[in-house]
Amino acid sequence: MLRRLSLPLVLALAAAIATGAQAAPPNPLPSFTTPNTPGQIVVPFSMSTPPARPAQRSYAQLLALWQEAGAAYGVPWEVLGAINKIESNFGRNMGPSSAGAVGWMQFMPDTWARWGMDGDGDGVANPWIPEDAIYAAARYLAAADAHEDLYRAIFAYNHADWYVQDVLELAAVFAGGGGFDATLGTGALGFTGGGFAGGADAIFRISDLETRLAEARREVKRHQERVSEVEDVLLELDTAVFEAEQRAGDPSLSDEEFQAVEAEVTALVLRQESELERLAKRRAVLEEAAQLVEDLRNAAEEQASTYSFSRTSAVDALGAPHFSGEYVFPVGGGASVVSVGADHHDYPAADIAAPEGAPLYALSAGVVVDAYTTPSGRCGIGFSMQIVDGRTFLYCHLSYLDPTVAPGTALAAGTPVGLVGSTGNSTGPHLHLQLVPAGAYPQHETWFQSFAGVAFRWQDEAPPPASAPADGAIPFSR
Repeated sequence: MLRRLSLPLVLALAAAIATGAQAAPPNPLPSFTTPNTPGQIVVPFSMSTPPARPAQRSYAQLLALWQEAGAAYGVPWEVLGAINKIESNFGRNMGPSSAGAVGWMQFMPDTWARWGMDGDGDGVANPWIPEDAIYAAARYLAAADAHEDLYRAIFAYNHADWYVQDVLELAAVFAGGGGFDATLGTGALGFTGGGFAGGADAIFRISDLETRLAEARREVKRHQERVSEVEDVLLELDTAVFEAEQRAGDPSLSDEEFQAVEAEVTALVLRQESELERLAKRRAVLEEAAQLVEDLRNAAEEQASTYSFSRTSAVDALGAPHFSGEYVFPVGGGASVVSVGADHHDYPAADIAAPEGAPLYALSAGVVVDAYTTPSGRCGIGFSMQIVDGRTFLYCHLSYLDPTVAPGTALAAGTPVGLVGSTGNSTGPHLHLQLVPAGAYPQHETWFQSFAGVAFRWQDEAPPPASAPADGAIPFSR
């Protein structure tokens, strides 16, 4: 777990603001001590409707904007950059969120009415425009006492300790181009790494990789669906051939009728061969798409490791596995996008909500017991594995199962096994994780709960009671 940074350390972030030419801030600069009065700002006609052509900015433009807005309101530019990354991935995912937050810095409409501002001078305070949103975020943080207590101000932005920790660690990377170590004396913050912009530039490059990775995962899902379509056709053809062959065996058929049935069987078999060729081609394309996901993930993780990122949102966005002792949380993405309920609707299990295509990992070392490669039945695409303590866990509703996950295959903890989906009896993208037989809740176990606030967040106000895993092997049953 990251330790909470002390007030002097987080305040020292302000000292890392780089010098250089900066554009003049809006004139006059709205006060951070007094919110907007009703009707003071002009907002877009529909705050919840994203623009047809979202505004994008280069790294150099964003860096200058973070610095300008930070200097205008006395807020560390690195914090603005970190929030910009975490909230919208530099304008690549601007919502509206499930809670209704919108734009570059994910403001709720009522908060925007009070603290939003016109940062680009076009007469409209628009949260979908980076100049307006980033200046407004600086103003809001200043109003939340960022000058005296940066932790408190960031907590006001999003009421979660894990969020504050992510922002501060990512801000430290932005400022130092490396990791953070409070025990070092290098500079005001004990940065390890290169110049002030190295970390921010690296995060921006990783963000590009993240965008490509997300698109590649969507392509895997699309190609998996195309493979499943052909597999369904082949199942129908198998049934049709069987039924035709049964009819061909009817001794009461005339020669003419028999020849007609034989011709039907021949036509069906020829179609089967054609569909098998089509299936082979689609599986090859699927494998290429899956390999691209792996290559992009490795490239992004290499970039992240170069700058010694640990629990930053950059790593979470890549879906890198979180380890705790001998266990790995089975879903990647981090607490900002992964959530778990304390209970399950009808029997002990954990429904782990996550975005479609989020990566899945083996939760511990073990052996694959069974694999379900077609999106049918209640489980859909999934597999079961027996871990080293003898217990068996079942994964369900995957959009893609790695071809290496086959009965008898040994998996190390953290091995990629597939992607989150909604196949089978499912109402939305999530991983259904359960013990087999389902005699206890996985989310009630100590190892699972050790990931709370880091790899996932609780959907309920209070977490469930913790319990140690049961000893002894549990036989597998479907």
